[in-house]
Amino acid sequence: MILAEVVRSGFVESVHHGSVVVLDSAGAVKDSAGDVSSPIFPRSSNKPLQTVGMLRAGLRPRESADLALMSGSHLGEPFHAQRAREILAAAGLGPEALGCPPALPASEDDRDAVVRAGGGPQRILMNCSGKHAGMLATCVANGWTVESYRDAGHPLQAALAQTVTELVGEPIAATGVDGCGAPVFAFSLTALARSFLRLVDAEPGSAERRVADAMRAHPELVHGTGGDDTVLMSGLPGLLAKGGAEGVQAVAVPGVGAVAFKISDGAARARMPVLHAALRRLGVDGPVPEVAVLGGGEPVGEVRAAW
Repeated sequence: MILAEVVRSGFVESVHHGSVVVLDSAGAVKDSAGDVSSPIFPRSSNKPLQTVGMLRAGLRPRESADLALMSGSHLGEPFHAQRAREILAAAGLGPEALGCPPALPASEDDRDAVVRAGGGPQRILMNCSGKHAGMLATCVANGWTVESYRDAGHPLQAALAQTVTELVGEPIAATGVDGCGAPVFAFSLTALARSFLRLVDAEPGSAERRVADAMRAHPELVHGTGGDDTVLMSGLPGLLAKGGAEGVQAVAVPGVGAVAFKISDGAARARMPVLHAALRRLGVDGPVPEVAVLGGGEPVGEVRAAW
């Protein structure tokens, strides 16, 4: 199904296929396109569900903001790295315990600053360092070994898989290795949307609601300055959003519904136009970032929803 078109000077020069599901407030399918029942890897859209699993397994965060970073894909800004260090320090660990690969900040300005200062890639700057710090802290809280925490058979990952299975309401179809080296679980887009709806509709004080509330209260820790998820949660009160690699996005609005989709070719540029079209089907409008097509450094077109 074609979900988005790339328009340059009035001419459609590219299209993006994908699948999308829109749920109403009761979790029933309100609209859909493409295959929304076969499993996909939600990539980083898994993170809020994994954070719920950490809380259930005994994680005791210092403050709710820590949960936002653990659930996020940050840009490697200084305040992201500092909080990740503090989470590790509270567990008696240092950045060397992280199992995610070294990286430079995803934020261009901060990447340039690191390089100008003579620095290079660091594990603490990788966009998943918050999640990994949370996983390590959960291991320490339970007395589990930290050296093999990324292994799918580790007690931590078994606990997280159990929580994810419950939240999505269907069996995990496959377990893969995410870009950061930690396990990633496969399930359907419909299950992903329903899990986000469960987070925002959960009872106050529950693990699910604590994660949702932390992310919405601290969107800058979930993504970063100017990031799509930051803009969405800052501009649409109550909305929970988490994007994932390879063109995945999940959002939920309490009392309204939820959306999940995947762009088949993994193109990030198609995500926001498709999300805007999906939210309109729920009667939700707001500052969803637009995607311009440039020519000579000036806007000459757009990426627009075709669904």
